[in-house]
Amino acid sequence: MKPLEGTHHITCITADAPRNVEFYVGLMGLRLVKKSLNQDDPTIYHLFYGDETGDPGCDLTFFEYPGAAPGRTGAGMIHLIGWRLASTEALSFWEKRLSDHGVELERTDTTLRFADFEGLTHELRVVDVPDEPLTADHGEIPKEFALQGFDGARAYTIDPERSAGLLTETMGMRPIDNTTFESRGARRGSIWAYDVTDQRGVQGAGSVHHIAWADYPDDHEAWHEQVVDGGMSATPIIDRFYFKSIYYREPSGVLFEIATIGPGFTVDEPLETLGEKLSLPPNYKNLRDELEAKLTPLPDIRRLRQGTSAKF
Repeated sequence: MKPLEGTHHITCITADAPRNVEFYVGLMGLRLVKKSLNQDDPTIYHLFYGDETGDPGCDLTFFEYPGAAPGRTGAGMIHLIGWRLASTEALSFWEKRLSDHGVELERTDTTLRFADFEGLTHELRVVDVPDEPLTADHGEIPKEFALQGFDGARAYTIDPERSAGLLTETMGMRPIDNTTFESRGARRGSIWAYDVTDQRGVQGAGSVHHIAWADYPDDHEAWHEQVVDGGMSATPIIDRFYFKSIYYREPSGVLFEIATIGPGFTVDEPLETLGEKLSLPPNYKNLRDELEAKLTPLPDIRRLRQGTSAKF
């Protein structure tokens, strides 16, 4: 069984899908690689943002719950998403771009921290890793300054020691210190870290729903057995059409998923037009007219990718 290949995707909650698209495509320069629906609640969107080809490792996704109250991070919740940048010049580019659009920033020599319009916190980091950069094309963002995929995530916990055994012994992560771990496979890796709090969180708009770790399809059943043997109450393997999934809550309370690398987002639409139309898994295709009538209209994706008239 091969090691996990770092972060597959991170799924969050938004109350406003149109503004979410404007922010993550228009401002942040990610590509909307799949416009689909929440397969557990098909009346709402599941939007997938990523690099130009929709690869695992750069896949930020959102469920839209229109009008949802704001969330509040606390124990058992991710509170920060880290992204890779190639250079301090890229960091300075983003400092200017974000500040020009009214985004409040915290800058260090190698990091830039900010929140989206719903309070979801991101950190851009200048890092030196061997992983292939995962970038998207955007008319206003030079390729060398684009986001290069996830560097990792930070979560709150009451006690980080309660999760260490699962992370190292069951999931094969390498401890960096008492609260920081690295998941690394042959091709990719990412950082997972904890901060201690006694505050309880509330799920809502601007909060993270879960994080997924990447495995290979041939190893998926073995990983299911591994996490069950490690004491986790895991779901059966669930076919999400674009990948297969296993879900469980790690001991600190964060919802984990292990998701397969593939078959991927081009299984039902060509690479050239990813994300431009509503994509439905086979068991929902007969409901297209009904669902399209209920879902929130979204901005013109091609316009946003060109960098034209986005509203943040």
